[in-house]
Amino acid sequence: MKFLYRLYQLFIALPLVLCATALTALSTIIGCYLGKARTWGYYPAMLWSRFMCWIMLLPVKVEGRELLDKRQSYVFVANHQGPYDIFLVYGYLGRSFRWMMKKSLQNLPLIGKACESAGHIMVDKSGPKAIHKTYEQARKVLQNGVSLTVFPEGARSFTGHMGKFRRGAFQLADELRLPVVPVTIDGSFDVLPRQKGVNFVTWHRLRLVIHAPIVSEEQGPEAVQKTLEQSYNIIMQDLPARYQGFVENPDQ
Repeated sequence: MKFLYRLYQLFIALPLVLCATALTALSTIIGCYLGKARTWGYYPAMLWSRFMCWIMLLPVKVEGRELLDKRQSYVFVANHQGPYDIFLVYGYLGRSFRWMMKKSLQNLPLIGKACESAGHIMVDKSGPKAIHKTYEQARKVLQNGVSLTVFPEGARSFTGHMGKFRRGAFQLADELRLPVVPVTIDGSFDVLPRQKGVNFVTWHRLRLVIHAPIVSEEQGPEAVQKTLEQSYNIIMQDLPARYQGFVENPDQ
């Protein structure tokens, strides 16, 4: 069965994925160029992400959407198990949002330009001025119900366990007075673990858990650290037992 699934991926799924990816990037670029960035910056990628799960025959379970207010902007923070995190969040979060992502991703053919056109926030850590510019870009994006999604670990897990959370997303939420929503991703590491060389998808159930928003009544470094720790613990507690516990990630 495993052999047949790999043949399916190679000869049926892969060509369709490549075509869908190119079509999604082009439609995003053209749609945003025509002045419909809010629509074209989200929906093509949302449909593409659902297709990426569907074409690989991966069942998806979503919990907690009812906890969100459609009119409210949020900062979503999620653990980072693997590449399928992007498809799971983009496809099934059910909210218009923008990613905070590494600036180096702009160099990806077509996809980098599509991300730039859609208004995703490219993090430039080259200096204080660049970081301030990133914050100003985020401030402009996070309006009228548009949210931000961040992987605070900054790098995919090598083990399925969580590494440490960086403070940037929580500082931004504190500065802009936005609720932080912890999101637990479960199953992505089992589907496509991080390793060198060519890697096939392994069939496994995917689960996306949207937790209750954390609204801090205070501001400042202590409030930021408190929200960070609370988010970390909430996400950790909803992971399977085999992935609970901190494991240092050398990429961090």
